[in-house]
Amino acid sequence: MNQINVTKPSLPDIKEVKKILDELWQSRWLTNNGKFHQEFEKKLADFLGTEHLALCANGTLALVIALQALRITGEVITTPYSFVATTHSLHWNGIKPVFVDTEKNSFNLDPNKIEASITPRTTAVLPVHVYGYPCNVDEIQRIADIYGLKIIYDAAHAFNVRLNGIPIVNFGDMTILSFHSTKIFHTFEGGAIICKDEKTKQRIDFLKNFGFADEVTVVGPGINAKMNEFQAGLGLLQLKEFDQNKEKRRQLFFRYCDMLKNIKGINFFQPLEGLDYNYAYFPILVNEDKYGMSRDDLYQKLKDIGIYARRYFYPLISNFPTYRGLESTQSSNLINATQKSEQVLCIPLYSELAFDEQDRVIKVITNK
Repeated sequence: MNQINVTKPSLPDIKEVKKILDELWQSRWLTNNGKFHQEFEKKLADFLGTEHLALCANGTLALVIALQALRITGEVITTPYSFVATTHSLHWNGIKPVFVDTEKNSFNLDPNKIEASITPRTTAVLPVHVYGYPCNVDEIQRIADIYGLKIIYDAAHAFNVRLNGIPIVNFGDMTILSFHSTKIFHTFEGGAIICKDEKTKQRIDFLKNFGFADEVTVVGPGINAKMNEFQAGLGLLQLKEFDQNKEKRRQLFFRYCDMLKNIKGINFFQPLEGLDYNYAYFPILVNEDKYGMSRDDLYQKLKDIGIYARRYFYPLISNFPTYRGLESTQSSNLINATQKSEQVLCIPLYSELAFDEQDRVIKVITNK
């Protein structure tokens, strides 16, 4: 039988890709704000329903630059339940991460735990829209307004998600996106920063290009985080196919919901009313006592027959050696996040997943 991975990147028609390559070979303009970059940046902003968007080479550099652009220092409250790049971006900026637990009924940062972690050194909150499900944006904004904190959302999973008709990228002071090949929308590698005004976007553009304002003027210590022309050209092609890929994933998503809803010990979240979701992931939580098998045993059982689910996110970032010495990593402070990390399993979901392949996954889970 064919191997089934947790995801498989969607790709446009190779003939269309070759047209982009032909144009690049003719122009020899391969990077530095070329034609494809300019076109993709504008079309992507329009597609996402936002105004000020800056393309980056990847999502991690987008996070690093966003923190620089807002001049964040001191301590930043964030979640331990994410991909490690979220916290690494703080570390690379010399910022101390302060971990706060997740909500009991979601994978996201618990706003009710934020205020107790605020100190005189706290300057910002870095929440994550985990699996594309929005954080409690209203409550986080309320707290930030009271204490004068900035909000940078890591929306690496939340491409084109909308909450009550509002693009999720328009909440907070900045939002970052990732276009890594594992994401629902990708440009092989890539990312973007969404900000509130043109002046801030200009600062981001300086920072991602070594600080150059013009040919001879360097206005600050920037870095090289530019998206190249091939990535941008690919992005233009991927935009054309996004809605079609999303619809295929939607069908698969709700097939999982229907087939797994009555399996004791297998829990999952469905999109709430008012959420235009992107169907990026299908995480399940395995309750060993009720299911009769541990998450790790189910993971191995799937793997043994060529089905590669992933334990996203295990272990917690707070358990990695770089961070586990921090005061906020005490397990008693992270009860919900710890439990989810020990139970979560993201099962295969991608637009090219055939129903019969999905049935193989379901059969293993239901016939333990």
